[in-house]
Amino acid sequence: MELSLLVWLLPTLALVIGVVVGFVVARLLPNAAPSSTQRQLDDIQKRFDSYQNEVVTHFNSTAVLVKKLTQSYQDVQDHLAEGANSLALDDVTRQRLLAALHSEAAQGPRDRLTPPKDAEVPRDYAPKAPNSPGMLDESYGLKR
Repeated sequence: MELSLLVWLLPTLALVIGVVVGFVVARLLPNAAPSSTQRQLDDIQKRFDSYQNEVVTHFNSTAVLVKKLTQSYQDVQDHLAEGANSLALDDVTRQRLLAALHSEAAQGPRDRLTPPKDAEVPRDYAPKAPNSPGMLDESYGLKR
């Protein structure tokens, strides 16, 4: 009977000790050295943060450049208006120059090509005449 108890007690005791040691090792090791998955996740997060910063920087510099472009355009418009005022020989010419300058500014960009209004879309089938059989009709193309 003692031998039977010893046979069961030793493996059970070894199992309990193994579970406790495994639990302690599992709790201590991940804090000491992160797993490769955690390192990959941290690396991806750093790259994503870097990308976001680059995008913000790009759009901020684009906004600054567009603002400079708008200011330069305004400066050109003012220069042309001053030139029209100072270089025009008479009031009529001055008014025509200023009107042309302001009408071009108000128009905005012009479309170079416009599609024709009455253009029909190409068809991928043959049109049929009224009261005639269509291409899917059994008698289409047959002589009577």
